[in-house]
Amino acid sequence: MNTIQNPILKGCNPDPSIIRAGDDYYIATSTFEWFPGVQIHHSRDLIHWELVARPLNRVSQLDLHGVGASQGVWAPCLTYDNGIFYLVYTVVNSFYCKMYDTHNYLVTATDILGDWSEPVYLNSYGFDPSLFHDDDGRKYIVSMVTDHRVTKQYKGHLVLQEYSPAEQRMLGEARTIYASHEGFFEGPHIYKRNGYYYLFAADTGTGEGHGQSILRSRELYGPYEAYEGNSIMTARNHPELLLQKSGHGDLVETQTGQWYMAHLCGRALENRTEKGDRKYTLGRETALQKMEWTEDGWLRLANGTGLPDVEVEGPGLPLHPFPAKPARDDFDGEKLDIHFQSLRVPLDETFYSLTERKGYLRLYGREGLGSKYRQSLIARRWESFVFTASTCVEFRPVIYKQLAGLICMYDTENYYYLHITHHDDYGRCLCILSAVNNVYAEPAGYISLPEEAERIWLRAAVDRDKLQFFYSATGEDGYIPVGPILDASTLSDEACREGWFTGAFVGLCCQDLTGFGRPADFDYFEYREDSVCMGKDL
Repeated sequence: MNTIQNPILKGCNPDPSIIRAGDDYYIATSTFEWFPGVQIHHSRDLIHWELVARPLNRVSQLDLHGVGASQGVWAPCLTYDNGIFYLVYTVVNSFYCKMYDTHNYLVTATDILGDWSEPVYLNSYGFDPSLFHDDDGRKYIVSMVTDHRVTKQYKGHLVLQEYSPAEQRMLGEARTIYASHEGFFEGPHIYKRNGYYYLFAADTGTGEGHGQSILRSRELYGPYEAYEGNSIMTARNHPELLLQKSGHGDLVETQTGQWYMAHLCGRALENRTEKGDRKYTLGRETALQKMEWTEDGWLRLANGTGLPDVEVEGPGLPLHPFPAKPARDDFDGEKLDIHFQSLRVPLDETFYSLTERKGYLRLYGREGLGSKYRQSLIARRWESFVFTASTCVEFRPVIYKQLAGLICMYDTENYYYLHITHHDDYGRCLCILSAVNNVYAEPAGYISLPEEAERIWLRAAVDRDKLQFFYSATGEDGYIPVGPILDASTLSDEACREGWFTGAFVGLCCQDLTGFGRPADFDYFEYREDSVCMGKDL
């Protein structure tokens, strides 16, 4: 069936940038404080997608030590020209303050799978820079500009500056191409078609009021006129639609001359914050919409409504599905599965090993869950509202400052952590640590574990806004609930006071607050999207 089912990239995959290189399509998305930086998915039919690369995998390309929640890598722009892939990205070092630090870089590669070059520094005007390749061979960076002043001169401001690949530096002065007291644009891209330069930009923030606008000019530096139909796509007045927050788009033309827009979107729970905002545990995802050009040279949705569709007509290319990934990872390989990421630091031998004990992932305990420097934690995105995640761990703590287990988390202030630790009265025991905007609780108390039970099975079952933990000391058939049903909706963009952009993750971690690195061995990790039972007979 040649139908695109949205979202095409589920879970935290926002700010998509899409390209075609021959018969291959690639989408790059933001990764924030998670390492390695930038996710790149591949497709040959715009219907089936597979995660293939994370190009920013060295500290020399991306140093995230100390960055805050939902900071780090924002809005990568992926382009392709004359056999070279270009990736422009922002590293946000500070954001929840008056003066933002937003540094923009460029890396290149001749193979999308890498290795990618060392970064070239571009500028620090703002975030969401984009590289435009003009048909005369010259290249330009378009960027939004942040304004720290209490009294801002403009609500929205975009600048353009030439970039020299030969000299690997910016040329001349940055020139304003858009300044307005009314509209705020971000995520800008420039395209050229039939003698017009088109400025494609996200409007009205990144929440439920989000949209996508288009402007054009006969001259690269403007002035740009806005399409009277802006926003050409938005769900802001239609809370009933599945694809909320729709905006921040990028365009691609198929081999057969069809046009599609990749854009971010979100799927909401009905749970609301005290302010009345709906919650999005899956974060912002990626969708595709079919586009069409009008007779007078403007672009609009092919459905003629300006509203994002869940089902979209595909391009009619030969179908190219990818093999399904197994739900269980037995840690038998030489490298971690590509769906795992770490927090802020590289996935390296300083905190994990797949060879120390064959068939196990060994995590060496490091800093606590509030650390923005040296955590021993690997996790993957929630991609469904309903799933189970399971593991089996061997861990013998000797003090309460040593912990290891299964975690559902949003950021360093918001998580639910089912873990093994040591207690003076209970010995080796099981506990849940919950954090909701830095307010902590232990909703299950402490549960003693049998001394003879070397292996402990842990499971998290998530059903939309409900999270139930389970454990077993006898095998996968012996799971029993641990603690109460927890409010999973606290792990969402709107519920967290510091992080706003990432969505929820689930994974494995180990802490040793004594500093001696006591290890935990995990036999497997399983992530399975299926029906969930919250009761004893899971």
